[in-house]
Formats: sequence, structure tokens, C-alpha cells
Amino acid sequence: MAPAPHDLASIIVTDELAKRPSQPPDYLREKLAFRDLADDMADNPKAVLPRLVRLAMEACGAESAGISLLEHEVREFRWFGLHGALAAFEGTRTPLDFSPCGVTLQQNAPVLMQHPETVYGWIASAGISIPEVLLVPLHLRRLPEDGGAGTLWVVGSKPGFFSREHARVLTELAAFSSVAIRMIQAEEIIQSALQEQEQLTVEMAHRVKNLLAITDGMLRLTARTATTKEELVAKMSGRLLALANANQLVRRSFAHDTISGVGLQQLMETILKPYEHVSTDGPDVALGDHASNSMALVFHELATNAAKYGALSRDEGHVNVSWFVHQDRLELTWNESGGPRFRQPETRGFGSSLIETTVHRHNGTIRYSWLDDGVTVAIIIPLSSLTR
Repeated sequence: MAPAPHDLASIIVTDELAKRPSQPPDYLREKLAFRDLADDMADNPKAVLPRLVRLAMEACGAESAGISLLEHEVREFRWFGLHGALAAFEGTRTPLDFSPCGVTLQQNAPVLMQHPETVYGWIASAGISIPEVLLVPLHLRRLPEDGGAGTLWVVGSKPGFFSREHARVLTELAAFSSVAIRMIQAEEIIQSALQEQEQLTVEMAHRVKNLLAITDGMLRLTARTATTKEELVAKMSGRLLALANANQLVRRSFAHDTISGVGLQQLMETILKPYEHVSTDGPDVALGDHASNSMALVFHELATNAAKYGALSRDEGHVNVSWFVHQDRLELTWNESGGPRFRQPETRGFGSSLIETTVHRHNGTIRYSWLDDGVTVAIIIPLSSLTR
């Protein structure tokens, strides 16, 4: 809830900046400071913001300074790089709609306040007294009208502390801070893309190897039951087409998952269609785009392992997949029987790690039970995690 206009009017004193005496600007000192910061930015962008906050505090003679970064999803600011008297409050979160920083972004200009704790109760509750605070907006986009991303602020030791010159210096520092933050974000995006590319490369090699192994197993099993070469070709062609459709469900991209959400029944039918001796039982459960891709990945890997090492590698083998919804959770069991005698592996392969990581990413649990003629896998995932 935003404060009433008359409450804000009692603490906002920005107009006084123009009336107060100011020290003459020291442009040479500013130029040298920015040059040093530019050199540091090239080598270690993440170290620049704390230095900028310290520089802001020193340039204004303030008793504390910091940056408030806006997290749009939760409509909150996070205090970052704090120095001076308020350094202990590093990481504190404050509301966008009820804070001095929110007013600053709304006005898109420097704001001077005196004793904001008299209006914003959360400041007083934290035991913080702020005689005077000067805030300027931070912009991470090209144009100011594109929206703010936070504020740079300094706290004075008494009312009447800051002047128009302090506002000018702080505005220059805020512009430099915005460049530093953009560089940090760009570096994080590049690192994330490189890591995902590496993961995709590993997954691709793993999947190609599995497809070849599955195709070989299908050919051998089909050859045992086909009486003519025409029957062999027809059965293999159908199974390879079904395998291609199942593999199509497990697609990835750098930016986002690329499949549309499907129901769990349809997903199971598509993934398991290439294999004989498979049965499923359970209600349809709606899946979001991300969950569709994740579930397809999990059961594609389980089916692949069953075809290579487990029940689906034998004519007499069978896989039953059953699931039900209980207390806002999806509880699913993958049960293999009639397969070769199989011990619990001493080490986890890439596929098993991929399955566990994917389940855990959806706040789920997975448990393996190794029996004489097959493995049973129990998976529990909150329904709320399957809507994304």
C-alpha cells in the first residue's frame, strides 16, 4: 500500500537541494576516479559496484551508502553493496510499492527525503534512523523511459546535509553503475549459455548412443518374431517411427523448452509406443511446457535403460507404469519384470544422473528398488511443479 500524498509531502524535500550552498565541482578528481573504475570494470566487473558505493559515500561525505536492485518478479528491492553505518543490512528486501526507492523510480529523478522512517514503518521496525537520504534512479536499459532497475542512495548524518552538487555527482555515479550492472548481467548470460551448450553436447552424444543401442535391440527382437523380410521391414519401420516421435518430445533449446504442454497419458503413450510388452494405468494429468519436456526426458531415459539392460531387452520382459494423484502430489511407479538378473549398479551413469537431476528440479523425489528380475522406480512430484 502506497503512503498517502500528504505523508510523502512531509518527508520529501527535494526542492531544498537548489537552495542549499554547494562546494564547487572537482571535475579532475571525478575524471581520475572514473578512469580507475573503467580499468577495473574490464578486469573484474563484479568488484566495481562495491567500489562505486564506497566512492559515492566518500564523494558525498555520507555516513552510509548502497544500491537497491529491483527484482520485478516479486516487486521488491534487494540492498546490495552497502557500506558505512547500514552495512549490516546487506541483502535486505524492501517493497517496491512502499519505499523511498519506489518513489524515486516513479519520479525518475533524484529524490531527497528527511526521516523516511516516520512514514515507512518497516524502516522504523528495523531500528534505523535516517536523518536525510538522497536517492537517484538506476537504469539498465538504453532509455530512461524504458523503466528503472533500482536506485543508488546515500544517507546523511543530519537534515540539510546534501546539496545540488551531491545530486549531480550521485547521478553520474548511477549512470556508471548502470553500465557495470549491464556488463555483469551480460557476462552471466554468456556463462549460462556456455554451460548449457556444454550440457546439450553431452546430452546429444548420450542420446545418439542410446538411439543406436535401442535400434540394434529392436532389430534383434523383431528378427526373432518376423517370419518374412517384408514383415521384418514393416515392424521395424513402425517401431522406428514411434521411436522418432518419442524422441521428438525430448527437445531442448538455449532459450526455453520447445514443446507445448501435453497430458501425462498422451506423453506416456508416445514415449512407450516403440516397445512391446508395456502397460500403463493412471488418470490424465495436465502438464505445463517445462514439465512436459522434463517428464518426457525422465521416461525416455527409463525406457532406454529398460531396452538396453532391463525388462525390454527380453521377449518375456514387461514394464508396467502406474500413477495416481494423492494430496496434491503425483505418485508414479515404473515397474519392470521378467528381465535379466540385475544388481544395483555401483556407480551412476549419465542417464541415471539426468533422471535424478530432472526430478529434483521439480521438487520431487525418486527411489529405486532393485529386484531379481527388474527394477522398480517410485517418483513423487508436487502437482504445482507440473503446471509450469
